[in-house]
Amino acid sequence: MLRSHDILMICQGRHGDPFAVLGPHDTRSGRTSVRCFLPDALNVTIIPDNPELAACVLKPRTVGFFEGKIKMPHDAPYRLQVDWASGLQITLHDPYRFPVMISELDVWLLAEGTHLRPCEVLGAVPCTTNGISGTRFAVWAPNAARVSVVGDFNFWNGLRHPMRLRSECGVWELFVPDIAMGARYKYEILTQRGEVLPLRADPYALQSELRPATASVVAPLPPKVLPSDKRKQANALDAPISIYEVHLGSWRRVPEDDYRWLTWDELANTLVPYVRDMGFTHIELMPISEHPFDGSWGYQPVGMYAPTSRFGDAAGFGRLVTRCHEAGIGLILDWVPAHFPTDGHGLVRFDGTHLYEYADPREGFHNDWNTLIYNLGRTEVRNFLVGNALYWLERFGVDGLRVDAVASMLYRDYSRIDGEWIPNVHGGRENLEAIAFLKRVNEVIGIERPDAITLAEESTAYPAVSRPTFAGGLGFHYKWNMGWMHDTLAYLAHDPIHRKYHHGDISFSLVYAFHENFVLPISHDEVVHGKGSLLTKMPGDRWQQLANVRAFLGYMFGHPGKKLLFMGCEFAQEREWSHDHSLDWHLLDDPAHAGVQRLVRDLNDLYRATPALYSLDFEPAGFEWIDYHDDNHSVYSFVRRGAATHSIMLVVCNFTPSVWHDYRLGVPHPGIYRERLNTDSSRYGGSNVVIPTGAATSTDTPWHGRPDSIQITLPPLATVFMEWNA
Repeated sequence: MLRSHDILMICQGRHGDPFAVLGPHDTRSGRTSVRCFLPDALNVTIIPDNPELAACVLKPRTVGFFEGKIKMPHDAPYRLQVDWASGLQITLHDPYRFPVMISELDVWLLAEGTHLRPCEVLGAVPCTTNGISGTRFAVWAPNAARVSVVGDFNFWNGLRHPMRLRSECGVWELFVPDIAMGARYKYEILTQRGEVLPLRADPYALQSELRPATASVVAPLPPKVLPSDKRKQANALDAPISIYEVHLGSWRRVPEDDYRWLTWDELANTLVPYVRDMGFTHIELMPISEHPFDGSWGYQPVGMYAPTSRFGDAAGFGRLVTRCHEAGIGLILDWVPAHFPTDGHGLVRFDGTHLYEYADPREGFHNDWNTLIYNLGRTEVRNFLVGNALYWLERFGVDGLRVDAVASMLYRDYSRIDGEWIPNVHGGRENLEAIAFLKRVNEVIGIERPDAITLAEESTAYPAVSRPTFAGGLGFHYKWNMGWMHDTLAYLAHDPIHRKYHHGDISFSLVYAFHENFVLPISHDEVVHGKGSLLTKMPGDRWQQLANVRAFLGYMFGHPGKKLLFMGCEFAQEREWSHDHSLDWHLLDDPAHAGVQRLVRDLNDLYRATPALYSLDFEPAGFEWIDYHDDNHSVYSFVRRGAATHSIMLVVCNFTPSVWHDYRLGVPHPGIYRERLNTDSSRYGGSNVVIPTGAATSTDTPWHGRPDSIQITLPPLATVFMEWNA
């Protein structure tokens, strides 16, 4: 006999085990007792699928709660015919007649935190069971007293669809028949204290509403994309990698349509051809995981598994990735596992407890960003993030993940004063849980997706970031060279007349250039928040500013390390970047800006065609100084070498506006050195101080400790590339 207390708890939405009350149940009489709770229903009739079985009208036990006994097998399929108070009559499947949907294996893998693909189990999974189509909802909320799925399909009423708890792993699940793609939903959670929390979006949602709306959307799991040997080669340490960093909302907008964003398909038709024409090998997208606030640029994500709805659905993003690969371009995603925002529909105190974040603010709150820090000591949280990394690589075939804010993850005292952080178990400042997590992510990717790469934004001297975990490293393939970026931009900010006093700012990067596998970044962070554009960082009049930009870009492409350039820098954008506005494409009507763009295109072409500029990026054998002591002229000269003995490129940088005539350089081998690129060429808007014959022939005049040398005229504020021909 069903207790009145159980009925009351169901009606109040406070019963923790709805399947113990609702749905079909065996009775001693041999009949099946069927119970349902349908607020606002007047009458409910059971209609067995077997036409030989008679229908049965259920009796109301209290308002909205119906019960009746019917002569049919316990597991026989049936439907509920419901007469609503509105006068509408509908027939629906009873979600409480369906068995558990998550397998025992999946339950235990989730409990252990070793399920590599949790998005295949958790979230909203469209499926068919016993011939009935619908959606299986599953959410991890181990400390909740009750969890219900709510949406348009039940008038956002948390009493209608309470879920079943799989106590072994803390996951609540429910199969809701007839819920199709596109349905909006959230979770209503009752805490152990009896508090009904603000509705939560699904942490594993594959699609979300366009902000400011915050509901999750039922969407299909994208099919897996097979690994590619071609992409593996394009991402390798000895490959040319030149990355174009893009914020999709401000790269280009549509002025004819109220300056709206481009869609995924429009980006595929415009961004991809542009990047290919410019010669970049990869695109890096600033975070595209769903985020509520445009001004966060994606760095405060709420929907880690959902490509942002700003540009369309997930399938559209998949088409963009495909178009990139068809054009021979790799796609890297900016990935944010360090923190998450405090928005009420997100992960904060998800089930009424500090589930995803550390409870102690000395561990769990980022003072700089007013965000929460993932509790990486918890297996389920690590699994959520490791699975997310693999999701983007497997389900969309992206080439890699640039991991944001790694420095903030590695140290417990990051941006904290004494007394505001908790030492690790050994009394140190290192975040052992985060270090273990980063190693785990990189190991999983290395095994499951060997064609993909990871890149660390890491600004400290933490050792071996881009070394394998078996060798004591963190396992990243590449690390951003923040020191090179800072020192170079600081040097260039000086008036050329003063640069000789800061000569070491440039040469210092070669002291540590081969300690890691470095990417040389000029990222969005360097052209925002009052820092000015790359152009306005440069001193002097407009001609000198443009020449400085050109000389710097040449130096960057000559220096060891892969390259990354933020959008707009390729044509010397004048104003600071703003996420609210398109880049200033009209500047390309100016020959000076068009010249800088032409230079970047030619630098990329030269770079990709010249193994000396990339194949030994991370080996000392790929670089040697000719002279880094000429501070009086602010000239640097060096040699880049490829794996082949004949692959040699001489790079000379003059960071003054003076022309240095008859400038002698020692060379590694006798022969002819042909000018391959000169940033002072009139082609790029320069003064066209070039080698008249296009080449310099060495003589046996010893110089710079070498038996042979050449003599050239060095153009002002310029970088010159000269290739050796025996």
